[in-house]
Amino acid sequence: AGLLAILRAGNGVAVMRHGITDRSQVDTGDLTNRDGQRNLSEAGRVQSVRTGRAVAALGVPLGEVLTSPVFRCRDTADLAFGARARVEENLTADDYTPDPELLRRRIAWLRARMVRPSAPVVTDILVGHIVPLGMALGRPLAQAEYPEGSFAVFTLAGLRGVLAAETLWSLAGS
Repeated sequence: AGLLAILRAGNGVAVMRHGITDRSQVDTGDLTNRDGQRNLSEAGRVQSVRTGRAVAALGVPLGEVLTSPVFRCRDTADLAFGARARVEENLTADDYTPDPELLRRRIAWLRARMVRPSAPVVTDILVGHIVPLGMALGRPLAQAEYPEGSFAVFTLAGLRGVLAAETLWSLAGS
């Protein structure tokens, strides 16, 4: 309930991990090839739609919705938030960023952006990946700590907690 209050109040950022993926697929590092990426499973597609409905039902005042260019993130953002989602290269997964200097700049961007909403009284959503968020926090994140489809909720004070998709749905009564 405390994390929901932050989302509803605005002035925060939620770093959403992409929805549930098909673990039988392997990433090749090619951003242009959907077949060479781990994509959303059917459960991930349903999860993303349901999460978007819950966010709307709970009255979260959405600001910017930015997404990694990796297809699983783009699909999550599109299914949950529709046409308002915009691709942000700085959210690209680490395994799609082979240049160490570029990765360092992207992590620095994420570290700064995750505590800075785009406008007053809105909650921005950044749809991305577990490893870059862990790098920005300075520690690895476990799958159980930050599961697919969950929200890491930030304010200017930093990380306030993680809200699982199922908890969000429950709060929305769906």
